[in-house]
Amino acid sequence: MNKSILHLDLDTFFVSCERLINKELIGVPVLIGGTSDRGVVAACSYEARTYGIHSAMPMRMARQLCPHAKVIRGNSQAYSEYSNTITDIIRERSPLFEKSSIDEFYIDVTGMDRYIKTTYLWAKELREEIIHETKLPISFGLSTSKTVAKVGTGEAKPNNHIQIETGYEKPFLAPLSIKKIPMVGNKTYHLLRRMGIERVRTVQEMPPELLERVLGKNGIAIWKKAQGIDNTPVVAWSERKSISTERTFEQDTTDVYTLKSILVGMAESLAYQLRNSNKLTSCVSVKVRYSDFQTHTKQKHIPYTSLDHTLIETVKDLFDKVYNRRVLVRLIGVRFSNLVGGSYQIRLFEDSFKMIKLYQAMDKLRGRYGEDAVKRAQGMRARHVKQMNPFNGQMDGAIISPKPEVRSQKMIRGA
Repeated sequence: MNKSILHLDLDTFFVSCERLINKELIGVPVLIGGTSDRGVVAACSYEARTYGIHSAMPMRMARQLCPHAKVIRGNSQAYSEYSNTITDIIRERSPLFEKSSIDEFYIDVTGMDRYIKTTYLWAKELREEIIHETKLPISFGLSTSKTVAKVGTGEAKPNNHIQIETGYEKPFLAPLSIKKIPMVGNKTYHLLRRMGIERVRTVQEMPPELLERVLGKNGIAIWKKAQGIDNTPVVAWSERKSISTERTFEQDTTDVYTLKSILVGMAESLAYQLRNSNKLTSCVSVKVRYSDFQTHTKQKHIPYTSLDHTLIETVKDLFDKVYNRRVLVRLIGVRFSNLVGGSYQIRLFEDSFKMIKLYQAMDKLRGRYGEDAVKRAQGMRARHVKQMNPFNGQMDGAIISPKPEVRSQKMIRGA
């Protein structure tokens, strides 16, 4: 039996949410992201795209291209609420679905045509229900694999739908730009263009060994996707609510500098895990347990992020508020919750394009040489051992606190 995979994607999700809140934004160019000149465009309307604006573009450049665009910092709480409403609708009606990001879903509808007239009709009814309940535009592609369904959604936009039936996957993909294939980023695209490859049809006609010599294993994967071959399953979605770490001291302490140093190391480690797993958080919590076992926790809601400097400052601020007894501390912990899918390269509300580039470079070094390759000086008082990353099941760094009485005169301070 051929698979039947449905891919749904909300059109310009953040912009569409803002237009429900403010009707004056309908029909005008809208930019969402950092509002200063150093900011980054997180999302833009179709009207803004006609000026050459795209996500991840510096806000200063976007404003130059479209001076009359409406610039909005965004409303993370509203976006989450709309996303949760849509998730509930899909959960109620779907046999198996995967939420790949805040505004994107896969549904495995294989075999449903035994019980309904057609899966395509069912998908149209689901889309209509989502539009009726939320008033948000949404597009979908229905085909035999995740790859073809996702590409189909892109071709159906804006606010439309398409079905690519069994046997028509290759003809559908053939005339499209090679950049439409998932896994083909800017760097790979420019490399393929230098090879004279512009359309998917060319890749379909090439021997896979040639792409493998140029791109390694990724070359084989791209060749298969160009053929419409993708056996990646829809993974049953269960929302992970939070990620956390905490440490109990071998000896209780009131050394505030050591406590803050360990908290910085914890926040830095958790933030890297978020970015490495394409996750964002909007709620930060700090826990302090005293020697008499009394435990105090304080949390704060922030715009969605996975960047160290924002999370570290929030953690330190929460610690200053929660640690008020001035007695021996037995345990401290950090927790990030309200997690959603999202990539830090396209930051929702951060104000620094250069900061994003810095994090990309730092994470590249960590990925190559290990998590300890780049660390903040203040967080160096926490050394790392191996523990399980809750997102991927692999071993990552965990924070182990130093004995509070051990203080090095060579330790860098004040970072």
